[in-house]
Amino acid sequence: MDLGPAATNTRICSYECTFCADCVDNVLHNVCPNCGGGFVPRPVRPVGEYRPGDSLAISPASTRRRHLRFTLDEVAAFSATLCNTLPENR
Repeated sequence: MDLGPAATNTRICSYECTFCADCVDNVLHNVCPNCGGGFVPRPVRPVGEYRPGDSLAISPASTRRRHLRFTLDEVAAFSATLCNTLPENR
């Protein structure tokens, strides 16, 4: 699904891989399929220019959708190897 800059159902790993909360919980089981890390809620980017040059108007969010290079079966197998280990212990 598209996850705009104001989406509150967005999760991100430490390498900034981004997925919707439903996928993180029900498909990925809190395992990033790219790096193996865990996820946290992604901050919402402010709309207003509270500091000169920092705003969505000046630095818009990307509209390019990216896709995994792994199949769903590969993602499930990878997630199964790490999902029972807390992210801070991986």
